[in-house]
Amino acid sequence: MAPNRALRVAVLSREANYSTARLVAEGEERGHVVETIDTTRCYMAINALAPDVYYDGKRLPRYDAVIPRIGASITSYGTAVVRQFETIGTYCINGSAGITQSRDKLCAHQLMARHKIGMPNTAFAASPKDTDGLIGLVGTAPLIVKLLESTQGKGVVLAETKKAAQSVIDAFRGLKANFLVQDFVKEAAGEDIRCLVVGGKVVAAMKRTGAEGDFRSNLHRGGSAQVVRISKAEREAAVKAARVFGLKLAGVDLLRSEGGPKVLEVNSSPGLEGIEKASGKNIAGLLYDHIETHVRPQPVRRRKTD
Repeated sequence: MAPNRALRVAVLSREANYSTARLVAEGEERGHVVETIDTTRCYMAINALAPDVYYDGKRLPRYDAVIPRIGASITSYGTAVVRQFETIGTYCINGSAGITQSRDKLCAHQLMARHKIGMPNTAFAASPKDTDGLIGLVGTAPLIVKLLESTQGKGVVLAETKKAAQSVIDAFRGLKANFLVQDFVKEAAGEDIRCLVVGGKVVAAMKRTGAEGDFRSNLHRGGSAQVVRISKAEREAAVKAARVFGLKLAGVDLLRSEGGPKVLEVNSSPGLEGIEKASGKNIAGLLYDHIETHVRPQPVRRRKTD
């Protein structure tokens, strides 16, 4: 067990949103020193003897733990900063590899397939001449066509007929965009389950329902959320998905299908507002419980004096 002492924690975030504010407030309430660091203002000294992270002209102190909140627009640089903290030996709630793999939808689906995690039938091709063949790998219409870089439901299209699917695929291909084609799980009826996994346990779950006329259930797009009781199979799927990516904090989105739970996505920077309000649970507090259990405070570095 780690000693019961104050920790120094960095929250890597560019946004002053609910999640960042909650992580700072909860940590400070517990007596820890919590600092918000803008990821894009970090720069790194990369060498074997003294690798370090710098910020606004100064070397950052040694943190006991880092909580990455890496936005999709800066995934590459953000994960490089997290990797630098890993090189130093800082405890990172989510590692650079897990963030990168979960953010890349193609890689994520291949990784889940390798570990036999249930998900909708999925097909991918860079520039197939045979659009019908690509559609045939997934099934019949309706289908989902999804940009690899899509977040919060943006770049996700429901093609209700085969002709519509062909048109969308041709349009995406014309833009030279990478995309996935997925089976549409009709029985989910515009609803999905967000399971919040902390330290290998599902600590809360909510059912998200799309806005009127929208098949996407993202809260950012006007969807609503309510607390939900999940099955043993759903719990196991969420925990396994988070473990496959090595994430200590993950939002696992899954659909309820006739063949069991189907994992849609694993989010390495899940928002806390919707799940805390729907479940009434202190998710930020549960994350700090995990950190306090697994992290030993770093010794303070002292400068040598002549």
